[in-house]
Amino acid sequence: MSEITELADELVAARFEAYPFEASLLGLPGPHHRLTDYREHPRERTRDHMFALARAATDVDPATLDESDRVTRELIVQQAFALAAEIDVRLEEFSVSDGLSAPALWPLLALPLISLSDDEMAEGFLARLDSLPTYLATLSERQRDGVARGLAPPAFLVRAGIGFIDRYLRGQDDDPLRAIRPPRRDARFAARRDLLIDTAVRPAYGHYRDFLAYELLPKARDDGQSGLWWQPDGEQRYQALAAVHTTTEHTPEELHQTGLELLEKLSAEYATVGARVFGTRSQAEIFHRLRHDPALRWSSGEELLSSARRAIARAEGVAARWFGRVPSERVVVQPVPAAEAEGGSLAYYTPPSLDGARPGTYFANTLDATRRCRHLSEAIAFHEAVPGHHFQITTALGLEKLPLLRRIADINAYAEGWGLYAERLADEMGLYSGDLARLGMLSQESMRAARLVVDTGLHAYGWSRRRAVAFLTEHTPMPAVEIESEVDRYAGVPAQALSYMVGRLELQRMRSQAEQALGAAFDIREFHDVVLGGGPLPMPILNTVVADWAHRKARAAV
Repeated sequence: MSEITELADELVAARFEAYPFEASLLGLPGPHHRLTDYREHPRERTRDHMFALARAATDVDPATLDESDRVTRELIVQQAFALAAEIDVRLEEFSVSDGLSAPALWPLLALPLISLSDDEMAEGFLARLDSLPTYLATLSERQRDGVARGLAPPAFLVRAGIGFIDRYLRGQDDDPLRAIRPPRRDARFAARRDLLIDTAVRPAYGHYRDFLAYELLPKARDDGQSGLWWQPDGEQRYQALAAVHTTTEHTPEELHQTGLELLEKLSAEYATVGARVFGTRSQAEIFHRLRHDPALRWSSGEELLSSARRAIARAEGVAARWFGRVPSERVVVQPVPAAEAEGGSLAYYTPPSLDGARPGTYFANTLDATRRCRHLSEAIAFHEAVPGHHFQITTALGLEKLPLLRRIADINAYAEGWGLYAERLADEMGLYSGDLARLGMLSQESMRAARLVVDTGLHAYGWSRRRAVAFLTEHTPMPAVEIESEVDRYAGVPAQALSYMVGRLELQRMRSQAEQALGAAFDIREFHDVVLGGGPLPMPILNTVVADWAHRKARAAV
């Protein structure tokens, strides 16, 4: 094992210590009995450890390394600095919402996804239930500190967090944690589980709910002060998060302008496709039809799921024409669990565990299906499943000759950029069922372009929630309820939404440069294998990898 591989493994071990759910969700050895320790001193120790790992990797002379270790060395430095930057921003002191980003809610969403494959995992699950009161008390204390530092969240996010907990507490008998079972029937485990849920978990969430309602909400910011711009050093902290999520040096001002320019370009495509579908080139009329035409809604949740499954099957059927490496693992399509469907996202993907206990799963939100947009289904399925996240993540997890870090690195610009790239690639692959579905592709793309404007608007320009909602209403065909939840997401997870379009634009640029360099020798299957075959990488590192491949291929063709 090389020194670089050892450092990569040390970084992964440190990540698992800092975020124990990661190891559990992946089905890997780790501290399966623990929750994240959000006390300030342990967080500072993790940050300092990251700086030490970055220094150690930097001290290794790249001239002594082979190509794979050179890439791994650069990845160690980027990942270490990214994790340190997130800790320095103190997200846990103001992250309150009804989504995946809220540390207080994450255990309720993550624990049901973890397979209790043996007695150790089962005992660890019970230990985590037992420690949830301490976990939530720690977060309450950190968020009190956040208020003292001027990091209070906007009131609408606090109200969203209260709403989520209220919905959870209403479900006494159908608490999703009660469905967790070990691989073999164990009455004693079930009794201990239910006792902890009733005496520890649910009371702790009740106390945290009261903290939000009676202590944090009165001190929360006005809804007009939605972003980091209103917090101390907010502009600098937002710039740091933008660098983490995009892995580029683009400034918020540049990203804001890029979003405006992309929205202008999309208008022409809406006019062309809209004329074929609705007989009008007016973007306002096209948006109105997409938002309000009852014929463009689902008749049932099962119809929505069936459409997603058919779209994914079409993609799987032609994938070998576009990829040299095709994962054998199939994706499972399921409805979003009822406990998180209200106020939850349209869809999301959870990766498979490395031990094979849990398959990769595409969750589609079927709540109030008759109000959900039919035209979006295919683009979202291609993004989340095939050739999007499922394809990319299962490929990465299967790269067993690479260090684990190379297979599981947390790089939003790569993962979400690939997902958005996959939506357009699906059109090249002939996967969309018709022009209505292509309008769904454009709708998704305009939303991601608008994210560049709205996310930077909230956090770098001081926009209010109302202004952000108004912008999305004018520039995207999203329904009002989805626009509001999107804005809440951007406010609650600063800069994450930038990663989609930034990553997609970088991938398109790399592909265009390779096509120009190679001409007739360019092979789309090889390009995709190069992009996916090294695991998730920051955009600058991936750009070097792709450029080196194109250069070698061009020389070989001479």
